[in-house]
Amino acid sequence: MKILVLGGCGVQGRTAVYDLASDPLVSHIICADVDFDEWVKIEPYIDRHKVTCKKVDARNKESLVDLYQQVDVVIDLLPKAFKEAVNRAALETRVSLVNTNYVNGHTELDSLAKEAGIAIMPECGLDPGIDLVIYGDARRRFDELHVINSYCGGFPEKAACTNPLNYKLSWIWRGVLSSTVRDGRIVRDKRIIDIPARHQHDPAYVHTIDFPGLGELEAVPNGDAVHFIHLLGVADTVNETGRYSLRWPGWSAFWNPLKELGFLSNEPVKGLNGDISPMDFMDKHLGPQLVYRDDEKDLTAMVNLFEGIKDQKRIRLTSTLLIERDLDTGIMAMSKGVGYTAAIVARMIAAGEIDAKGVLSPMTDIPFEPFMDGLKKRGIHIREETRVLEQE
Repeated sequence: MKILVLGGCGVQGRTAVYDLASDPLVSHIICADVDFDEWVKIEPYIDRHKVTCKKVDARNKESLVDLYQQVDVVIDLLPKAFKEAVNRAALETRVSLVNTNYVNGHTELDSLAKEAGIAIMPECGLDPGIDLVIYGDARRRFDELHVINSYCGGFPEKAACTNPLNYKLSWIWRGVLSSTVRDGRIVRDKRIIDIPARHQHDPAYVHTIDFPGLGELEAVPNGDAVHFIHLLGVADTVNETGRYSLRWPGWSAFWNPLKELGFLSNEPVKGLNGDISPMDFMDKHLGPQLVYRDDEKDLTAMVNLFEGIKDQKRIRLTSTLLIERDLDTGIMAMSKGVGYTAAIVARMIAAGEIDAKGVLSPMTDIPFEPFMDGLKKRGIHIREETRVLEQE
């Protein structure tokens, strides 16, 4: 089995390479990136003979095609700006592809992937990814679903909360900033509520949950929850759904006034030399101050809550997971959730365990039990609690 990891030297990419290199069924890994300054962080922990590092310009489709032709499946961990070239190369070479980006309006791509006889599996990381596999399993376990609420976030352990944000970087800071200006859609009392990005951190839309072992966490609307209940085919029965990012309390109180003052605008600031936007400044100024020390852990917490009818009983199913950084290898908790998931599913596609073609979804196309077994082998355990709320 030969696998290409695009963005293989990034935080998530190094984790995928580390995981693949430990598998005797994987004979060769191409780690492709624009530079390899960070490679030394993972090299001591892998079988170096299995890995070839290749410099690639992901905007150049021909460069991608050359790499695709050498492997059985591709894992794309690049920023979403590269997805068009990455997808076109997959179609041209007829090589299946796994990535972690949200997907919308994929009808044409689905037809082209089926015609090429390949699988393209987007939304295949932590969130989206693990949560969507759990969604699909819940859909099969309930006769009727009424509530679907999903919570996920990465943040420092308490001992590493050494700045006013109580936050440090386990993924790209620019991506974190962009997520704080994301429109949201939720459902309350069967009514769709659109949340403009400027109101994402308003008190009316932010609430707290109690996470086992951690205590109170703040939940902030994150993206379009309505999209997923339509994909699941439960939009007619669900009366409440939302997707939320988790942070230590105080996160929204910090960002709300800054957003109102335009600190996350992408418009260049007049009077400065060059086209420098407030977002550019926040990226370059804050990012370097939010780096983990080698002895500090990041945490990744996830909760998926479902309520509905099963065998004429109203049931609540709650699934939780908590991932911690591995201080020996330096692998971050967040990158375990993303990189391990992508690596597990890429293997499944290469081995024929996932044989559907077209644009697939973790909700419907990832086999639940083998996937969960794969997570368990990597120390990621999903814990479930089921309660009967009332008899119908």
